[in-house]
Amino acid sequence: MAEAIAFDIAGGLASKLSSLALSQIGLWWNFKDDIEDLKNTISTIKAVLLDAEEQSMTSNLVKNWLEKLKDALYDADDLLDDFSTEALRKDLLGGNKLTKEVRLFFSSSNQFVYGLKMGRQIKAIKARLTSIGSEAKMFNLVERDRLVETSFMSKKRQRTHSFAHKDEIIGREDDKAALLKLILEFQSEENVYIIPIVGFGGLGKTALAQFVYETVKDHFELRIWVCVSNIFDLKTIVENIIKSVANHAPDQNLEMDQLQKQLRDEIRGKKYLLVLDDIWNEEWEQWVSLKKLMMGGAKGSRIIVTTRSLKVAKITSKCQPHVLKGLSDDDAWSLFKEIAFEQISTDSPSSEFVEIGKQILERCGGVPLVIRTIAGTLSFKNSKNDWLSFKDNELARISQNEGEILPTLNLSYDHLPSHLKHCFAYCRLYPKDHKIDVRTLVQFWIAQGFVKQSNPSQSLEEIGLGYFKDLVERSFFQEVEDDETWFTTCKMHDLMHDLAEVVAGTESSLVDSNSSASEVSEKCRHVSISPLLIPLLKGKKLRTLLCFPKESEQSQIMSEDETWDLIISRCRCLRVLKLNNLNLNTIPRSIHKLKHLRYLDLSDDPNLKILPKSICNMQNLHALKLDWCVGLEELPKKIEKLVNISHIGCVHCYGLTHMPRGIGKLTSLEILSRFVVDKDGSHGGADLSELSGLINLKGELTISNLGFVKKAKKMFRAANLKEKQHLGALVLEWGDGNNDDEKLLEDLQPHPNLKMLKVDGWRGDAKFPSWLSLLKKLVDITIWGPSNFKHLSSIAQLHCLQQLKISNLTELECMEDHGPNGRQGDTESFFPSLKVLRLWNCPNMKSWWRTTKPIDDDSNEDDTTVIRASTMAFPCLSSLDIKYCPLTSMPLYPSLNEKLKLVNTSSRPLKKTIKMSISSTTPSTSTSSLPLSKLKSFHAENIEGLDTRMLDDCLQTSHRPQNFNNKRLQGG
Repeated sequence: MAEAIAFDIAGGLASKLSSLALSQIGLWWNFKDDIEDLKNTISTIKAVLLDAEEQSMTSNLVKNWLEKLKDALYDADDLLDDFSTEALRKDLLGGNKLTKEVRLFFSSSNQFVYGLKMGRQIKAIKARLTSIGSEAKMFNLVERDRLVETSFMSKKRQRTHSFAHKDEIIGREDDKAALLKLILEFQSEENVYIIPIVGFGGLGKTALAQFVYETVKDHFELRIWVCVSNIFDLKTIVENIIKSVANHAPDQNLEMDQLQKQLRDEIRGKKYLLVLDDIWNEEWEQWVSLKKLMMGGAKGSRIIVTTRSLKVAKITSKCQPHVLKGLSDDDAWSLFKEIAFEQISTDSPSSEFVEIGKQILERCGGVPLVIRTIAGTLSFKNSKNDWLSFKDNELARISQNEGEILPTLNLSYDHLPSHLKHCFAYCRLYPKDHKIDVRTLVQFWIAQGFVKQSNPSQSLEEIGLGYFKDLVERSFFQEVEDDETWFTTCKMHDLMHDLAEVVAGTESSLVDSNSSASEVSEKCRHVSISPLLIPLLKGKKLRTLLCFPKESEQSQIMSEDETWDLIISRCRCLRVLKLNNLNLNTIPRSIHKLKHLRYLDLSDDPNLKILPKSICNMQNLHALKLDWCVGLEELPKKIEKLVNISHIGCVHCYGLTHMPRGIGKLTSLEILSRFVVDKDGSHGGADLSELSGLINLKGELTISNLGFVKKAKKMFRAANLKEKQHLGALVLEWGDGNNDDEKLLEDLQPHPNLKMLKVDGWRGDAKFPSWLSLLKKLVDITIWGPSNFKHLSSIAQLHCLQQLKISNLTELECMEDHGPNGRQGDTESFFPSLKVLRLWNCPNMKSWWRTTKPIDDDSNEDDTTVIRASTMAFPCLSSLDIKYCPLTSMPLYPSLNEKLKLVNTSSRPLKKTIKMSISSTTPSTSTSSLPLSKLKSFHAENIEGLDTRMLDDCLQTSHRPQNFNNKRLQGG
């Protein structure tokens, strides 16, 4: 790892030393010649690093030399960052040149003294690197150039399977069938039957368990997934099972006796499926203790155990374990060619490529993880010579023993560009099986300087996402989730985590015990740690400090003063500091001494009320995360001094009273999750015009207290929302201020690219704005009352809409202004893309359409009429939630399969939907099954006149939804 990091750092230093800004700094403090000498020294060293990288595989002397070089390069980078920070501070001072000079001379960091100090330091680092460079001669290193690899961003992407939510399982048909038979058909004497799946790492045990878990979901009342991994802690496992079943974590103060009682109560008499993924425990007593707690399930309950150890399998179950082997030759080739031949220019690979590919595949042993990573590496090599070189050189050196696949995975790592090696190794900081937030990971990379901006038209975040995609393509991440606009989360396979640990070496450390804290090297640069262990850290050169508090530690009180004193006095080189969810009360003024800091996370802290003004002196800060700091009252004044900030996260910071003036000058802002209007102007806060220049905003923006805006028409337009083309979601909250005709929604027109809109508490005009029809990409609308809306017909024009949520609209009479025989008779008018519909507390909404005649009882409605009415249906609706709305007429919903919840509403629309399908063998809607027959969750409460026999027929009683509840149906 040292050589890859050294090459990347050296490249970054060479770019900084060549910059005009650093040249100007050299003139200011009179060490321009030293900077030039340092640049030449680093360029000379960088030229031989590729040769050193290869020699380090066989020579410990070269490896140690690289470690020493890396340490010196880090120190040089810190020194240059110090220069840049001081220059930026100087530039931000107001006044003319003479005024600036006088201020700086009399400041605490006198510039003459500073210049002398920095001059000595740059001479020292230059001498140090010169000495290290001269040592390279003894290794006879030669200059080499790295081949320029085509970046991810410039390649055409044809396949999409790597971006699926779960890794696809190619083949394994026999394994799937055997496991499904054991789960669904095998008759066991015990209520709970245990099925071990055994195989070495990378074979796909977890993927197979996931497939089974999803396939049999309709056959179990409870499904529970727990990743056990290295530490088999009974209390932790029980807590995780309860959390999965009850959808919330148990009280942290409960003793084991209380937890086991709660667990027994949760599973008693219920047929459940439990997956215990990745078990290593070989102690029989511990397993028996857990097994006894799980014996209360109903007949047919199953526990699937995945493990690499046959001994573990024998301990957990008396039955023969299902031993997983490598893929068949045909299945292995199908997986390999799908990935490896993506970049081959022709439609079908030549016979030469196929022959080489099959020879390479023989070395993969049928292991899916190895096949994916090797094929992913080859997909970036377009020539036959590249493939031959890989087969005859790198791959030939690997001895392929069963279960020892880490050296093979390391080949894929070796073929990464240096910047991607840096990014991958950094992921060693996450605990195993941790669900990684992709946006946060990219921000970490940016803060560390791993992300290089060669194209000014692309933001650092976009480039960083390209890096992530590149690693996904090469199978370094798995279980990648997305929300159609951004990758949201991912995981790393355990073996990939092991690889990251190996290549990171002493560079990074994950500290979870007193012993591991004492083992952290003083030269360690990145640490992930339990917060209670922070005082044990010795290192003074940390660039990353990530706190991952365990649930059992959340209630424990940290010594804030001791923790902050240690961080600020010892960790002056920090780029990333993550202290979220630690219940800190104050942030010390001295935090500004962390002048290299780029990323600061203080989120999930309900006790935090104010931030020190000194934070605004941290000019290098890129991201400030304060999400869920519900007690936070204000952001610091002079926030405009944070000239490099791109992310201010304040989601659910309900205590904010205003935004500081000057926030509109932060034109680099890409994320500003909340803008709060100063209600009465008493705080001297920013007005909406400060949003005008923030045209790079992305993600979600919430604007609060709109009802208090003075000169609303002018201010609403001054916010310039229609120019914010990257904004994905907009929430407009009105608060309790005066809503009048002057405060028009019409004047808050967003850009047509908007995908989500929420209007909360609008009580002005009863007509939706004309710009709604321009939002062709809008997929999600929420309208929360009170409001004067009487109908929302314009929403029906949005054929791309997927979610519609209406709540507390007491004036709403209907959704459509015309009846089914009028303008809205076309099937397309009934929301062809709508998947989720929620109608809550709309007491005047009796019909979907405005009607002048009363709606008759449908008891004598003939089948033909119902079937004809099915043309007016929601073809894609999967979730429907109606509460306290006396709806007696609405479009049918025959395709519902996720959720149906009806509370205090009419049964008529449901009866029509049921009658339509029961009366027709070929419904004219797109559904191919009886309505509601595949429903996962059903709840009905206080529904008068519903025929429960008809409902039972429709729900197919033998396949009731998991959350079926009709105990409070009235009548019928």
